[in-house]
Amino acid sequence: QLVLVESGGGLVQTGGSLTLSCEASGRTLRGYSVGWFRQAPGKEREFVAAIKRNGDAKYYSDSVRGRFVISRDGGKNRVFLQMNSLKAEDTALYYCAADERLITSSLGQAREYDYWGQGTQVTVSS
Repeated sequence: QLVLVESGGGLVQTGGSLTLSCEASGRTLRGYSVGWFRQAPGKEREFVAAIKRNGDAKYYSDSVRGRFVISRDGGKNRVFLQMNSLKAEDTALYYCAADERLITSSLGQAREYDYWGQGTQVTVSS
């Protein structure tokens, strides 16, 4: 079982930046595709960004493309989500998820990921 822990959430003003991190307890994420998802109260969990397990190809939802950047650290121990030009609509509980076998077409589908963190809250003031 892969245990994931997110951190970096908090309160930020509109237009500001925040960076989230996701790491595996006692493990490397080198062999895993990692996705970021978010969920606001009363809304469905939605895809934000993902980084592929092989080649580190990056994918983004239309709502964050150009504003958010997903990346891995040099040792492949952590995955980051740098969020820029934040808007009130970005307010949500953000989760990271990982899977060893996902194909590219499944990266945006939450139900396809086997491992999930507990989430970190991001609140953007308007």
